[in-house]
Amino acid sequence: MDKFIMDDIILNALKEDIGSGDITSSSTVPPETKAEGKFWAKESGIICGVDLLCRVFTLIDKRVVITPLVKDRQLVQYGETIALISGPARSILKGERVSLNFIQRLSGIASRTAVAVEAIKGTRATIADTRKTTPGLRVLDRYAVKCGGGSNHRFNLAGGILIKDNHIVAAGGIGNAVANAREHAPHTLKIEVEVKSFSQIDEALVAGADIIMLDNMDIETIARAVKLINGQAIVEASGNMGNKNLKEVADTGVDIISIGALTHTVRSMDISLDFKS
Repeated sequence: MDKFIMDDIILNALKEDIGSGDITSSSTVPPETKAEGKFWAKESGIICGVDLLCRVFTLIDKRVVITPLVKDRQLVQYGETIALISGPARSILKGERVSLNFIQRLSGIASRTAVAVEAIKGTRATIADTRKTTPGLRVLDRYAVKCGGGSNHRFNLAGGILIKDNHIVAAGGIGNAVANAREHAPHTLKIEVEVKSFSQIDEALVAGADIIMLDNMDIETIARAVKLINGQAIVEASGNMGNKNLKEVADTGVDIISIGALTHTVRSMDISLDFKS
């Protein structure tokens, strides 16, 4: 993960959380007080964000010492220690919430992704994320998906051509949209078209789409669509995939299953920081 991008995100988060100062710690904890503690898992899951955790405290106070005991992508069990921490108590308290917010959220994304990846194990399909990420945190959300064993879709609007329903309406049809994309876009970019019906699949195939996204289709319809496409384009299943039986979707023969819920509906992993008394 790029250090400069990471630092910008962390500093913004610290500014938001600390404001003009940690009044509670400053008024209750003497400045010379030292503390020791540990970050530990209160449930099992895939850890993600260890470097962020450490960097938070480095940016607050270089006297804080953190010793990670696990690495990103590692599965931990309930009660397992993730990292040890020691140093000025005020500095540790100042970074507690921000550091936990990062590692809890990213570990939650990684853990959910890992469950999805395991569900389709043995099939040809891959699990991918979408652009439904927290504004300003996409680079972190995407990294967490990778830690969980998933793949990343286009990072931003410049990363690929994805012709969706509103593009189709604005362009006057799938054929026009694809033709315009071919004329103006670099030859290195694949053209993906979102479809909602078999007639639209036919239009996309005639137009020469490289990837066809099947939007909000049930299992039976997805299976029929895969047969209709018959290898003429990469097939992506999308739309409420987080609520579907992923093994059934994968067994239809799709190449990609994209799940927005990996990053837009996140249940953070339960992780705590406890001081040694």
